Amino acid sequence: MSPLNDSSPPAAPPPGTSPPEDDRIALYDYPAGDVRIAAAPVEPRDSARLLVAERAEGPARHHAVRDLPELLAPGDLLVVNDTRVLPVRLRARRQSGGRVELVLHPTGQDDESAILALLQPSARLKQGEVLSIDGGPNVTLLDPPGSELRRVAVAGGLAAALACGELPLPPYLPRADGEEPADRERYQTVFASAPGAIAAPTAGLHFTPALLERLTARGIGIARITLHVGPGTFLPVRTERLRDHAMHEELYTIGAEAVAAIARTKAAGGRVIAVGTTTTRALESAAGAGTLVPVRARTRLLIRPPFAFRVVDGLLTNFHLPKTTLLALVAALCGRERLLLLYREAIAAGYRFYSYGDAMLLR
Repeated sequence: MSPLNDSSPPAAPPPGTSPPEDDRIALYDYPAGDVRIAAAPVEPRDSARLLVAERAEGPARHHAVRDLPELLAPGDLLVVNDTRVLPVRLRARRQSGGRVELVLHPTGQDDESAILALLQPSARLKQGEVLSIDGGPNVTLLDPPGSELRRVAVAGGLAAALACGELPLPPYLPRADGEEPADRERYQTVFASAPGAIAAPTAGLHFTPALLERLTARGIGIARITLHVGPGTFLPVRTERLRDHAMHEELYTIGAEAVAAIARTKAAGGRVIAVGTTTTRALESAAGAGTLVPVRARTRLLIRPPFAFRVVDGLLTNFHLPKTTLLALVAALCGRERLLLLYREAIAAGYRFYSYGDAMLLR
């Protein structure tokens, strides 16, 4: 496996094309007020609904995730993200008594003396200010206001923070970690084995051991890679155009077994189906130079139309928030207008959206 590489390949448009003149984020919108937001996953997980559509054209069909073995073909390969969410949400207090919430962003660095963090509220917090963590160590702000991610120093390092931290559940879930103890495990995938994420790769939440057994019995492969989900995946786009949006880096690892499985699948005419947008970004980042090889690297890759996919043939993904890089990535696979039509159909049919919601299969 190659050493850690801090460079990320740029998105590669198809030969003879250029980036679209109109890549306004406003075009990646839909009536979010009409969606059903899932407050909890269905049980069992693979009973979630599944909207199935071909990438290019044709009507959508309505299934359940448990139907995946019949919706894919023997020889296809599912690639999953095995990252595990860390308890990185900290509740703190200023010396003045004001409350502050921190979400730490471990980036795999050896030096833990400065850890990136999202702070809320952030603008009023001064450089050098010391925050007291409820039941934990003090945190000192190292940077002045002005950016979404700021460096902090945690007394005792990351381990001390994680010992008293909470899982960073998405803000649209109307509760904090601990209010429903089941969230501790149901906000982790069955693949979760590599600690490092600050959010779950939510497409993987639909899988169960029973579903994996049925997929394997049908001759559908499962390959594991890791991308530690960070702010780059979910921070809002604050620029008018996607091309001006700066992604925050995320650490990913693709091992030799996954590379070999993908090569065998391609050689035999099978399809590589990415489970989630984070898996897609890791695979396409690693293949940006033209050849997929084992790698541990950091990526800032923003996938948007047009994009020449080198590895991924299909995608299993949840329904995403409007005006996000996640929506743009899915649009790069099937086209923006087609994607928005599929979203309208899902909303009309009552699909459940976001982290604990239903899913869509593009193939």
